[in-house]
Amino acid sequence: VGGPRCGASLHEQNKALRIELNANANCAWQIRRNTNQTIRLVFSHFKFAPSSSCETESIKIYDGPSTNSPLLGQVCNDTDAVPVLQSSSDSLTFLITTNSVAFTRNFFAFYYYFSPETRPENCGGQLTGPNGTFTSPNYPAAYPEFTYCVWHIQTAKNSKIKLQFQDFFLELDKNCQFDFTAVYDGLTTNTGLIGKVCGVAKPKFESSSNVMTVVLFTDYANSYRGFSAQYTTVPLPGPVEPDTLLTCSSDSMKIVLSKSYLASLGYNETDLQLSDPSCSPVITNSVIFSFPLASCGTTKKDDGQSITYTNIISLSPTGNIITRKESVQIIAKCKMENNSTLEVIYITKNNIIQNTTAVGRYNVSMSFYDSDSFSKPVHQSPYYVNLNQTLFAQASLHSTDPNLLVFVDTCIASPQPDFGSLTYDLIRSGCNKDDTVVTYPPLEHYGRFKFNAFRFLQSFPSVYLHCDILICDSKNANSRCTKGCISRQKRAVSSYMWKTNTVVGPIRLKRNLRSADNSESLTKADAEETPNLQQYSFYTLSFVVLISNIIIVVAVILKYHKHQARYVYQKIQNS
Repeated sequence: VGGPRCGASLHEQNKALRIELNANANCAWQIRRNTNQTIRLVFSHFKFAPSSSCETESIKIYDGPSTNSPLLGQVCNDTDAVPVLQSSSDSLTFLITTNSVAFTRNFFAFYYYFSPETRPENCGGQLTGPNGTFTSPNYPAAYPEFTYCVWHIQTAKNSKIKLQFQDFFLELDKNCQFDFTAVYDGLTTNTGLIGKVCGVAKPKFESSSNVMTVVLFTDYANSYRGFSAQYTTVPLPGPVEPDTLLTCSSDSMKIVLSKSYLASLGYNETDLQLSDPSCSPVITNSVIFSFPLASCGTTKKDDGQSITYTNIISLSPTGNIITRKESVQIIAKCKMENNSTLEVIYITKNNIIQNTTAVGRYNVSMSFYDSDSFSKPVHQSPYYVNLNQTLFAQASLHSTDPNLLVFVDTCIASPQPDFGSLTYDLIRSGCNKDDTVVTYPPLEHYGRFKFNAFRFLQSFPSVYLHCDILICDSKNANSRCTKGCISRQKRAVSSYMWKTNTVVGPIRLKRNLRSADNSESLTKADAEETPNLQQYSFYTLSFVVLISNIIIVVAVILKYHKHQARYVYQKIQNS
């Protein structure tokens, strides 16, 4: 156990580090080894300066060979877990920074290389029955070295879990730094630590809901028989699932609480307030808080992979000096992830947390504009253009958060709106693939580019665009939106907060428009000419009939006069 006082480059297969730092430290450790294995790193003990915040003191872990690599996780004074992190390659870096407070900070870290596909038998799994048992690998024989097992226990709703270790023997040390078992109140190992134990004991744990997680971690030496554990289910009294509703959008957060639920906690609508007390709810049959994301005391946190907006509703009695009511906080979180908005609302009741989730989306649109001022969108559909005409496209994010950037990552063209086999790349991974494409620097909520109109060589009248849009935190200088063109080999270098796609079109050439106009004009002229022809034909037929009748009358008269003449001038023959 040991290592340089401030930072190092580490190449061993496994190593334990006992780190001691004072004020104003800024130390980086790089773990790197030429192998096809990945790294597992655990901080089994950490002690920061009292009352320090994550902004002033922390351990930041990066998934790669430097601090420019993607952020894998962060450990600070309020971390409610035993952090165990895993790299995606054979390199990993962690950076420890401390503030100016005079205090000796202590950390214990251990890492080892391993192959993810190898795992001991009976190491972790899903337990879903109302009760059950599980043991450490090889129990009652000694557990293997370099073990990391995770058991997820989930029972029926409206219940909680009681966990009893009937036999327990792990390596003993003061801070449980080497081998330990950690128990979490929930289905994750990121927060909600109930306890961490080692040595010889028979510990008991109890969850607040129907989910619990148990972790076993061992290092490379001093293995013992491990543990045998049993869990049972206990029904939960009272309102387990809060009657609440959380809705998140690009612009706002909306929290709805029923009056009956507040009454079951012993409160009414006058006893609650947001982080910013000046933001009041609307009272109807329910209590409704609705406010823009960047207001009313909402905090924003960027963990390198997602962006989370958090606000807290506090319930406390008014007009009293003392109280015997339970302390309640309603914590609402809108977490913007890759392709959706994950909404999380949970209630803390004397340190008991209950969760509900829902799903929403960012509001992103894309339009063509008539010039590079991007002031007048084109509403015409189809959009008729000249061949080689410069077209201006803009992706717009509709959000009240001013600290977001929009980046056009990929844009392809196709003659069909379903984007079948025939496609053409305009932009790919932020790189311009067409010679006429020009992308504009990210500007707040807008991603812009221009290109010259073209046509597909086969007889297709239309062109559609399908674009992948990334959204990043503008305060993160290393976000994907600031990196521009990234080749396929380097795509994992930086992260983005959220991704969506949009389709715009069709675009058609103006010669198709003229053909359509000429066809329409011809059809209209034919329609106007048809009644004239019909009228002309009617007059001609009438004239012919009239002339025929006149000829017939004249013929009859001539015949009559001829008969009379023959009768007058006929000679009488003598008898």
